[in-house]
Amino acid sequence: MSTTDFLHEAKSRGFIHQSTDEAALTARLKQGPLPGYIGFDATADSLHVGSLVQIMLLRLLQRTGNKPVVLMGGGTTKVGDPSFRDEARPLLDEARIEANKAGIRKVFDSFLQFGDGPTDAVMLDNAEWLDALLYIPFLRDIGKHFSVNRMLTMESVKQRLDREQNLSFLEFNYMLLQAYDFLELSRRHGVALQMGGSDQWGNIVMGADLIRRVTGAEAHVVTTPLITTASGAKMGKTAQGAVWLDAAKVAPYDYWQFWRNAEDADVGRFLALFTDLPMAEVARLAALSGAEVNDAKKVLATEATALLHGRDAAVAAAETARRTFEEGVTAETLPTHLAALPAGVVDLLAAAKLVASKGEARRLIAQNGVRLNDVAVTDPAAQVTPGDLRDGAAKLSLGKKKHLLVRAG
Repeated sequence: MSTTDFLHEAKSRGFIHQSTDEAALTARLKQGPLPGYIGFDATADSLHVGSLVQIMLLRLLQRTGNKPVVLMGGGTTKVGDPSFRDEARPLLDEARIEANKAGIRKVFDSFLQFGDGPTDAVMLDNAEWLDALLYIPFLRDIGKHFSVNRMLTMESVKQRLDREQNLSFLEFNYMLLQAYDFLELSRRHGVALQMGGSDQWGNIVMGADLIRRVTGAEAHVVTTPLITTASGAKMGKTAQGAVWLDAAKVAPYDYWQFWRNAEDADVGRFLALFTDLPMAEVARLAALSGAEVNDAKKVLATEATALLHGRDAAVAAAETARRTFEEGVTAETLPTHLAALPAGVVDLLAAAKLVASKGEARRLIAQNGVRLNDVAVTDPAAQVTPGDLRDGAAKLSLGKKKHLLVRAG
């Protein structure tokens, strides 16, 4: 693919929610590799699946012959982004921020090729310029370009104020710092494109405006849609917690299972966003119906896992799933229980007499001793739903030796 394919590919795969002048961006892409960046604050020692759409967009930028710039928020993490938050983030000390940055860097090594070439990714840190700011000169040179009236209309600010929840002056400065990042990256590295989530639109546009006011250079903006599951759940969050992009937090097998358990209605969209498969193949898999949807889910799981953990780990996870689940499904000795779904896990275990009482089932759940389709059940109110059926059955397990197939009936 060539540099000019970026915008077309991003649109066809569902990455673009809003953008500034697309004709101007296309013209710039024709000139050769375009440096584009996304910022990531170091609030944890890893990223989770909720950040994956941004990572994949940077990957697509590189795959189309452009230059991805990963901006670590070593400086802005000290302030905290107030966007669509009910309260301020806890402030982290320098040592914690440095440790978090190191953990996040490992995630990007799986998705991007770093180096010194024209299309190699680079990782920068806004602490390089933010830590050195002289506050009064900054306000005189940069602050004069920002209207408080306009800042107060930003949804991220307006919602907090409308709910009468405190917004500190420290947080209020965040949008100035984010805009200043774009200006510094433009000056230092020729970055002409900032990308981010749709909730960042106002902040990013302010950065593009600042560049035009201060230097007159071109600046482009692309934002991605908020990614939720078909049932409306936030991407990357499960009953078991966040799905981290770190094998020490979420093993490759569990990561594979997360994608394998995608809702039917999400498969085509997730294949487009979270794999490198050609769109023709994505369309073919998305068109599968009935039991064949499970085949598409396995492809999604294997391709997504291969990007993060490597092809060998993905294939091993798929094979482990096949042995532990599919072979179990066909085993004549595995007990089967028919139930009207949805049905509570506790009720099913008691009805099938895998436990002596519902109280025992709850205790086992509290001890992480119950699994649904090989994923730990942590909520005693959890249910088996039709969406949990794999090849017509869902597998409930107690430890390693007691298994029950639940079928709708």
